[in-house]
Amino acid sequence: MSEGWDATTLARAQFAFTMSFHIVFPAFSIGLASYLAVLEALWLVTKREVFINLFNYWLKIFAVAFGMGVVSGIVMSYQFGTNWSAFSDKTGPVIGPLMAYEVLTAFFLEAGFLGVMLFGLDRVGPRLHFFATLMVAVGTLISAFWILSANSWMQTPAGHAVNDAGQFVAADWLKVIFNPSFPYRLVHMVLAAYLTTAFVVGGVGAWHLLRDQRLAGPRVMFSMAMWMATIVAPIQIFAGDQHGLNTLEHQPVKIMAMEGHFDSHKDGAPLYLFGWPNLAAGKLDYAIGVPKLGSLILKHSLDAPMAGLDTVPREDWPPVPITFWSFRIMVGMGLSMMTLGLLSLLMRFRGTLYSSRLLHLIAVAMAPSGFVAVLAGWITTETGRQPFTVYGLLRTADSVSPLAAPAVGSSLIAFIIVYFVVFTAGAIYLLRLMAQPPHHREQGPRSDVPARAAGITPAAATAAEGTLR
Repeated sequence: MSEGWDATTLARAQFAFTMSFHIVFPAFSIGLASYLAVLEALWLVTKREVFINLFNYWLKIFAVAFGMGVVSGIVMSYQFGTNWSAFSDKTGPVIGPLMAYEVLTAFFLEAGFLGVMLFGLDRVGPRLHFFATLMVAVGTLISAFWILSANSWMQTPAGHAVNDAGQFVAADWLKVIFNPSFPYRLVHMVLAAYLTTAFVVGGVGAWHLLRDQRLAGPRVMFSMAMWMATIVAPIQIFAGDQHGLNTLEHQPVKIMAMEGHFDSHKDGAPLYLFGWPNLAAGKLDYAIGVPKLGSLILKHSLDAPMAGLDTVPREDWPPVPITFWSFRIMVGMGLSMMTLGLLSLLMRFRGTLYSSRLLHLIAVAMAPSGFVAVLAGWITTETGRQPFTVYGLLRTADSVSPLAAPAVGSSLIAFIIVYFVVFTAGAIYLLRLMAQPPHHREQGPRSDVPARAAGITPAAATAAEGTLR
């Protein structure tokens, strides 16, 4: 694998591989934690058994997904020291505290209440248990806040200075945290997490409705998921559009790659629907586009000029083909989600939401669409930033550790083998859990630890009682 690939390329491939496995779990757990909080709140208010059954059903799935996310995230953090030591040295004074804040706030909050959430319903009472569930949900959102702040600073760095050692240091922490792209990126990612969870929940509900349309649990979960798709998917498309305008302002080269604009357009740029980016020739082969629509979307004017990659030195071009196509996959998934939401709304008005076999088949097929969209969006964001790790300031080639290609290649092979074994087993287990419908008096995760894990043991208590007698 290392033959013909340099250490930088292999290090990027390793981080991309591990990140691709990791990102789907936080995206799912962020949305699922909030969904669990909603289910438990509905149970407390309405006392309907179906809500607590669904809560316990999805709680078991959440426990597995959360654990897989933690394991995959820990592995990623080591790569900053092994493969990206130069990056860690130069950006550590800025990125390090942001990552530490995520641990000190979000992870501690989640870890502190996770055990109560998983095993405490019969021990602490419904209201305190709901508070624990709510804290876990809030913790996942706080985690997204800090991680996206750090990543957004790398995309649109602000509020920093450079010291005598060539390190980035914070000059204004508020500007570092709330950098120009951060609000747009945070909203876009949180909505993506909610949609990811909604389509998994909807797909599972549809799967069981295909077998039995009378099941109460699948009917409720499918209805809730389709409401989320109907309402949130259009909002996500609007949020994505606003994010794109922000990217045009601060990362115009990324937009050029996303849109396939190799040439500048003085009188309005087209919106290319399809094409094949030809880096050697510097053009988009087999292009199919709508004239001037690109300028209308990005600058709200049909005749607005748009600069192309011909204005950028070749060494500063991102990898255009993968950025171009991943962006279209993301947009395609978003439009498909909105279409399914609108179709479900039509079926709801017709009274066939639970009986339309076609709708259920489409929902099952769309179940992984959120994961595909999240991965495609992340690939678009990160490849479009190249050839920089800190946009415009620190090049990727200057961020890598001084390692030989065989060392990085061998560790990448080890990661591939271990990840496919471990995470394939985890994914199969999750699918097996989802393959069974929620039952009457559904039980949550079971704990086999003793009820009295500390203090006086029964044996000691018996001996003390005998002494008193």
